[in-house]
Amino acid sequence: MPNSVQQLVNRLSFRQLQVFRAVYQHRNYSRAGEQLGLTQPAVSSQVRQLEQALGQPVFEYAGRKLFCTAAGEKLASCIDVMFGELKALQNELIMMGSQVAGDLHIAAVDTAHCVLPWLLPQFRKQHPQINVHVRMVQRTEAIERLQNNTDHLTVMGMAPVDKHLDTLPFLDNELIPVVPPNHPLLAQKQVSIRDFLNAGLIVREEESGTRQAMNLWARQIRVSLEPVLQIDSNDGLKHAVMAGLGVTVIPRLTALSELNAGALVELPLEGFPLRRSWCLVYLNDKQPNPVMKAFVDYVQEHIQGIEAQYRERLEG
Repeated sequence: MPNSVQQLVNRLSFRQLQVFRAVYQHRNYSRAGEQLGLTQPAVSSQVRQLEQALGQPVFEYAGRKLFCTAAGEKLASCIDVMFGELKALQNELIMMGSQVAGDLHIAAVDTAHCVLPWLLPQFRKQHPQINVHVRMVQRTEAIERLQNNTDHLTVMGMAPVDKHLDTLPFLDNELIPVVPPNHPLLAQKQVSIRDFLNAGLIVREEESGTRQAMNLWARQIRVSLEPVLQIDSNDGLKHAVMAGLGVTVIPRLTALSELNAGALVELPLEGFPLRRSWCLVYLNDKQPNPVMKAFVDYVQEHIQGIEAQYRERLEG
């Protein structure tokens, strides 16, 4: 190692780099100090020591605003790489340990409320040190949280097509047409698509996976959807149909109780069920931490078992 580099390494500390990063992010010495539990003079002192080690200023004031110098921008890029490598090292060291532990944050679209809980019991038995946090959200929020890297994983159907996302399909999502038990269509020997659509179609909101699947189906068979009512939840769809307001298409799993009780009836209709998939979705450039990797690996290894459990629920 060249002497100049060795001298720089000897004079720099991770604390100085950490302080620089906080000031760089906040563009403010006081807020950086609040983040790190340091006083403003202590932050200033660490930055001065860093600048002395580098031989160049990393921040400068213009009026009352703090700006980063060209040298500071270079340093910020290097620190991102260094801290990223350290985080990866930490994850690898944890993976080498005997137990995976920590928090796992999963966002799930509301349609998946009948799917996700069935994935968790056995997983939690295998990994008792993992604390699972689930947030049920609308599809729009789920995609926003994906883009903002808010959660480790997202469970949804009709995953968005995006080169920055990885998708692991793990279970069929069957969308079926349903009507109330006394509906006139049930008396017909054969029901056409037009008969069904003219019976008062109730749909989910445009952003939902179910609605997008319906829109895609309608384009493929070249029919137009003219809904009489739009409701932003599957529970709302079910109750609207049971109340006699119309007909709908809904994920089979979300209507199992009503189908088994006879409160809703699946209508035989050409082209149905529409088959989509529930998926695990995550950023493909995201460095998976051990708890995230453990869950993805678990789902991947148990896809056949998940499918068998699903079939058992349908038959039960």
